[in-house]
Amino acid sequence: MIKKVIISAAGQGKRMKHLTKDKPKHLIEVKGHPFLYYLLENLKEAGLKEIIIVIGYKKEVLEKFIKKYDSKITVLNQSDFVGGEYGTACPIKCVEHLVKNKNFLAVCGDDLYSVADIKEIMIDDHYNYIAGIVDEHPETHGVLVTKKKDLPSHSRFECEGLLEKIVEKPEKFMGDLVNTGMYKFTPEIFGVVKKIPLSPRGEYEITDAVSLLAEENKVKIKKIKDYWLEFTRPEDVISVSNFLDQHFK
Repeated sequence: MIKKVIISAAGQGKRMKHLTKDKPKHLIEVKGHPFLYYLLENLKEAGLKEIIIVIGYKKEVLEKFIKKYDSKITVLNQSDFVGGEYGTACPIKCVEHLVKNKNFLAVCGDDLYSVADIKEIMIDDHYNYIAGIVDEHPETHGVLVTKKKDLPSHSRFECEGLLEKIVEKPEKFMGDLVNTGMYKFTPEIFGVVKKIPLSPRGEYEITDAVSLLAEENKVKIKKIKDYWLEFTRPEDVISVSNFLDQHFK
């Protein structure tokens, strides 16, 4: 049974503009609680009791919140493990000594998923999993392409199966199932993140590591059925608040 989850919360969230002047975006308040609170509540309700949060920007503010919320949560400062490296793969590099040989989940602290969808990806087998959702504007995300051999001949889209590749912000239609940033990893990921080079934007991308695993038929797609909320721009404070009115009463 999977018990561990890694939450990436080291970034500032510059697209939130003035809202992150004195705090990371994960702690921007929505309906009386920091956004991170709602993610933590859903992860715990799904059965993930061993939570590791990788922090960085305004780390003292996050540490204060986490200590008050649940002192049993493990907190790691990203720069202590990867120095000046940056990117979505860096939190994974920080946790190998804690996760060791166990399967685990990995999410970003500025995303929210339902308890049911979290449970769906908690599959304790030898595959890695990436969560995807159908999106009306796939050209703005990383599109998940499923291997043809795993699909009915009439369709290549909106299906679960083995991941072939992730196409970031494709200029032409490659499908409408996009990456939501929720993963289930096996310990094999730790060796892979050490192999990936810097991306064109000068960061270490977790999607590059996932793509390497996909080449070896080691990544399956799990389709999200409920919701995926991103918390990246000031207008998201209002949209998330409206959503929470209906789902967190």
